[in-house]
Amino acid sequence: MIAEINGTSVYYEILGTTGGPVVLLHGWGCSGDLMRNLGQELAKTHRVLIPDFPGFGKSGKPPEPWGVPEYADCLKRLMEMEGWIPCSAIGHSFGCRVAAWAESQWPEMFTKMIFTGAAGLKAPQTEEGKKRAEAFQRGKQIAHKIEKIPFLREAGERMEERLRKKYGSSDYNALDAEMRQTFVRVIGLDLRDRYPLIQAPTLLIWGDADTETPLWMGQEMEKLIPDSGLVILEGGSHFAYLEQSDRFNVIARHFLTEE
Repeated sequence: MIAEINGTSVYYEILGTTGGPVVLLHGWGCSGDLMRNLGQELAKTHRVLIPDFPGFGKSGKPPEPWGVPEYADCLKRLMEMEGWIPCSAIGHSFGCRVAAWAESQWPEMFTKMIFTGAAGLKAPQTEEGKKRAEAFQRGKQIAHKIEKIPFLREAGERMEERLRKKYGSSDYNALDAEMRQTFVRVIGLDLRDRYPLIQAPTLLIWGDADTETPLWMGQEMEKLIPDSGLVILEGGSHFAYLEQSDRFNVIARHFLTEE
């Protein structure tokens, strides 16, 4: 199904016909496809909503660069359309950013939340990272000066693209120019001040070998979110919910159904 929301088209699926509602929120660079197996399992006892965030999967792009608040508002409007408020939520990585913002802003949205490999905390910048950022900014300034010279514009643009490939993350480089602006806005927001505002009981499920959102982030979120607990999946990576799906599904179902 497709809904027109906030200037873009949002693709989503609904699984299951009975039971409490659950929304599954995918990570950055992914789509609802990666959540479908989990959704099919939960659909045995729940009604499941699986959207593609704008910019990913079968949804359209945001009409302008969005940040986490814009994504949260889009999700809220979709859930209102489908009568999905309140519901439980399961998010992965970027999806957890959106759920955390939404719950802290509109506490009536979620009854329970599960975060796995949740993004939302900024890692302290290392000395090496600082040097790379400074080198990128210096090179970018030079490229912009070259671009202002009419017959050297293309050379300046090629130089800037080489700088992005050298210093930018793989997620950043995989995007087009429009979505890169959205990416910068999304990762630039630290949700540390938002987590204490979360009222819904929250279960954090983390792979201890996660290098994208390391375990310390889950441990920190457990301290910041008032009613939360942390479950560690030994050997699990950033996609532990897929690698250890049987275990993850059992834990998730138990948490969602317990009184």
